[in-house]
Amino acid sequence: MTDKRVAKAFVLDEIGYDGLVEIEREVPSVGPTQILVEMKAASLNFRDLKILKGVYAVKPNLPIVPLSDGSAQVIETGVEVSRFKAGDRVLPIYMEGWYSGPATKDRRGWKAKSADVDGTAIQYAVYDQEDILPIPASLSYEEAACLPCAGATAWQALVYVGQVKTGDTVLIMGSGGVSVLGLQIALMSGARVIATSSDDAKLQRLIDMGAGDGINYKKNPNWEEEVLRLTNGRGVDLVLDVVGAATIGQSMRATKDGGYVGSVGNLSGEFSSAVATERGIRVATIPVGSREMTEDLMRALDLHNAKPVIDRRFPFTQLREALQYLEKGQHFGKVVISF
Repeated sequence: MTDKRVAKAFVLDEIGYDGLVEIEREVPSVGPTQILVEMKAASLNFRDLKILKGVYAVKPNLPIVPLSDGSAQVIETGVEVSRFKAGDRVLPIYMEGWYSGPATKDRRGWKAKSADVDGTAIQYAVYDQEDILPIPASLSYEEAACLPCAGATAWQALVYVGQVKTGDTVLIMGSGGVSVLGLQIALMSGARVIATSSDDAKLQRLIDMGAGDGINYKKNPNWEEEVLRLTNGRGVDLVLDVVGAATIGQSMRATKDGGYVGSVGNLSGEFSSAVATERGIRVATIPVGSREMTEDLMRALDLHNAKPVIDRRFPFTQLREALQYLEKGQHFGKVVISF
């Protein structure tokens, strides 16, 4: 580049909504293996709210650009870049440096967006070519932007760790981003889905999407008993638990002996590992997913012509309003930012 680009961005310089400010920032030049992209869309996750409020498990490196998920178009490539060219549609991965394999304690070189390194609430960004993926033609920028965090999490929980297969019965909690994508993944895998929600209208939407049964957990606080009834006392093969400690006991009671519970929520709190051991239930906490998992998810969506569900779109300048909307918890699927 001969002229320096300036990017509009949001930066979180202190905890709380008042700490979220819109700025302009000079865009760095690309290195030999790096790529300059123009962000086209981003999506929100509850993780973004936790970081904003200072309750996320990892303390962010403030000041930092928020949001972990986005999609972009390649503008310029470094001299050694071989995987991409200008004009390509690309997806920056959630965890830079995590390319394949399971999550491990030794995460040297792994950097999570909007916690360790800047996120996607920025007009232009520079990434290493290894930290982005091509977007299939079947997915729009907005649809692809829904996948790095919520999609990869659901994929790891159900496919990579849960090993869901045709004929399994899967319990999916809620109707947020991870949950709705989890429903789609389970259905693509040939599984029967039992969905839960506190809202009858959302339950009907989940059923319309393919869930075999729906349970309103407000009307049925002992919802695990209804799950057992629907499975003739056997329990489900897999649970996608998006809450954590508050529901893990019920999730295990709803699971068959030898089944599996993938927990996306926080398991700190009461958790009976003895019950899980006695009944042979695998309980796993799910830390999003690798580049390979994200790529596999996009390939599956492309093959099945399936698309993430977008609840509402906000312009980039209304990021604060979009986060406040997400916080209300009334959405179905994903909340998206358009640049």
